[in-house]
Amino acid sequence: MDTSSKENIQLFCKSSVQPVRRPSFKTEYSSSKEKQQCCGELKVFLGALSFVYFAKALAEGYLKSTITQIERRFDIPSSLVGVIDGSFEIGNLLVITFVSYFGSKLHRPKIIGIGCLIMGVGTLLIAMPQFFMQRYRYEKYSPFSNSTLSLSPCLLESDSQLPQSIIEKSQSKRNDECEMDASSSMWVYVFLGNLLRGIGETPIQPLGIAYLDDFASEDNSAFYIGCVQTVAIIGPIFGFLLGSLCAKLYVDIGFVNLDHVTITPKDPQWVGAWWLGYLIAGIVSLLAAVPFWCLPKSLPRLRSREDSNSSSEKSKFIMDDHTDYQTPLGEKSKIMEMARGLINIPAVALGIFSGGIIMKKFRISVYGAAKLYLGSSVLGYLLFLSLFALGCENSDVAGLTVSYQGTKPVSYHERALFSDCNSRCKCSETKWEPVCGENGITYASACLAGCQTSIRSGKTLIFYNCTCVEIAASKSGNSSGMVGRCQKDNGCPKMFLYFLVISVITSYTLSLGGIPGYMLLLRCIKPQLKSFALGIYTLAIRVLAGIPAPMYFGILIDTSCLKWGFKRCGSRGSCRLYDSNAFRHIYLGLTVMLGTVSIFLSIAVLFTLKKNCVSKHRSFRTKTEGTVVSARMRKENCTTSDHLLQPNYWPGKETQL
Repeated sequence: MDTSSKENIQLFCKSSVQPVRRPSFKTEYSSSKEKQQCCGELKVFLGALSFVYFAKALAEGYLKSTITQIERRFDIPSSLVGVIDGSFEIGNLLVITFVSYFGSKLHRPKIIGIGCLIMGVGTLLIAMPQFFMQRYRYEKYSPFSNSTLSLSPCLLESDSQLPQSIIEKSQSKRNDECEMDASSSMWVYVFLGNLLRGIGETPIQPLGIAYLDDFASEDNSAFYIGCVQTVAIIGPIFGFLLGSLCAKLYVDIGFVNLDHVTITPKDPQWVGAWWLGYLIAGIVSLLAAVPFWCLPKSLPRLRSREDSNSSSEKSKFIMDDHTDYQTPLGEKSKIMEMARGLINIPAVALGIFSGGIIMKKFRISVYGAAKLYLGSSVLGYLLFLSLFALGCENSDVAGLTVSYQGTKPVSYHERALFSDCNSRCKCSETKWEPVCGENGITYASACLAGCQTSIRSGKTLIFYNCTCVEIAASKSGNSSGMVGRCQKDNGCPKMFLYFLVISVITSYTLSLGGIPGYMLLLRCIKPQLKSFALGIYTLAIRVLAGIPAPMYFGILIDTSCLKWGFKRCGSRGSCRLYDSNAFRHIYLGLTVMLGTVSIFLSIAVLFTLKKNCVSKHRSFRTKTEGTVVSARMRKENCTTSDHLLQPNYWPGKETQL
C-alpha cells in the first residue's frame, strides 16, 4: 500500500463510521415517496426561481435602456443619473449582511417572496411620477403653434415687434410653466424605487441558489443552476426589446392628443413612454412572488452536502458581471444601447461558460487559474485599446463645432452662437431647437439661423429665407431649413459595426477569465472563513464599484458637454450636445486607467501565489525529510484543491450565504 493510501485511511478513520443497516420494505417505500415529493416541489421551486431571475433581469435591462429617456424627461445631468443608477447597489448594500446571516435560518422561500414583493413595489414606484407630473413640454420654435398668425422665427425673439396680447399670453405661460417646474424634482421617486428594487433583490440570489443546491441531487444541481442562469441571460434581452418598443411611443400617450404632437422619435427632444415598461416589469415581479408562499421551509435531503455556499455566489458572479461598455460613437443613441445589450450579454454568458468548461476539462490548478485570469485580462485590455481608433466626428453645429461660415471655430465659447447674420434677431442663447439647413449645418434654433418665414404642413415645419444658411451654402439660393438635426453620412454606421464586433470579442475575452478568477478567490481563503470572505467580497464590489462608478463617470462625462439645456426657471438642465471626441476619450481613458490598476494587482496576486506555494512546498518537504510522494501531494493541494482536508472541518459550521 503506497503512502497516499495510508494517509487517506488514517484521515478517514478519525471519523466515526456507523454500520449500514438494510432498510425494510416500509422504509424503502417511505423513502421513495419522500423522494418523489421532494423532486416535485424542487422543480416547482426551480420554475419559480427562474421566473424571478427573469423578472429582475427584465427590470434591470429595461432600466439601462431608459436611462437617456429619464435624463431627458426630468431634465437632469448625467451625474445625477449616475446617482439614480447606483441607488440599486445602495439598497442591496444596506441589507446584504443581515439577509446573508439570518436569511438561511428562516423560511427561505417566504423570504424570497417578500423580496419579490418589495422589488415589484419599487419597480412600480419608478413609474409613479408620470401620473403626478405635468405633461411633457418640449421646446417649440413658436409658442403659438395653433395660431393662424404668420410670424417670423427671427422676430419671435424680439417682444417689441409682437402684438401686446401675444406678449402677455406668452409671459403668463412662462410664469405658469416656471411654477410647475418644481415637479421635475420627482426624480426622487425614481431614486427611491430603484433603492427598493435593490433591497428586494438581495435574498433572491444567495438564498435561492443555496436552497436549490441544498436539496437537489448531485447530478442535477449543476443542471438546475445552469437553467436559472440561462433564464437570467434572457431577461435583459427582453428588457432592451421592451425599452426599444416603449421609446417609440410618446411619453404622454393616453394623456394627450397625439395629433397635436409636432415632434417625431428622430427629434432630439423626443421622450418615449419610459414609464410604461416599469408598470409591466413591476407586475411581473409581483406575480413572481406568488409560488414562494406555497413552498415548504425545507425538503427531504437526497444527499449529504459537502459545501453549500459556493454555488450561490458563483451564480451571483455570473449575474452581476455583465460587462457594460457605453463607448459613444457620436451622440448617445437608443438603437446603439439596445444593440450593445442584445449582443454583449450573450457574449459575456458564453465567455463565463467557456471559462468554466476550460477549468473542468483541463483541471487547471490555482496557479493556472491565476495565469488564465491574467491572460484574459491583458488580451481584453489590448482589444479595448483599439476602441480609441473608432469614433465619429462631431456633427456640424453652427457656433459650437463649426463657425457660421462652415469652418472649425477656435473655441467653444457660447457667445459664438451669435453672428452678424443673426445679430438683429435678438435670439435666446439658452434654447435648443435644432434646425437643419440645406448646407448640411445644424443651427441651435431657427432664430439663430436667421430664418424669416416658415410654413407648417402637418408635423413638418420648413423655414425659408435663412440668412445664416445662405452664407455657408455652396450654391446661391439655398437658404431653407427643416426642424431637426442634420444626418451627416460620415461613415458612422460602418464604424458602429466595427465597434460592435470588437466590443463582442472584448466582452467574451474578459469574461473568459471570470470563473478562473472566482475560483482563485475561493481556493485562497480558509474554509472556515469562506462565507465571511465572500460577504466582504460582495460588500467591496458594491462600495468600490457599484455605487461610486456611475457617479464619477457621469461627472466626468458632463465635462464634455458643448450645449446645456435650461429649465423654464433658468436653472441648468440636461446636456443637449456632447463633444463626441471628448466623450469617447474621457470614457475610454477612465476605463483603461481602471483596467491598468486591475492588471497590476492581478500580477501582484500571481507572484504572491507562486511565492507562497513554493515556500509551503519547501517547508513541508523539509519536515517530511524527503518523502517525495507526500511532498507532491502537498504541492497539489496548494495548487489544485479547494481547501486542505481537516478532521475538525465541517461546512455546516459556516454561515450560509
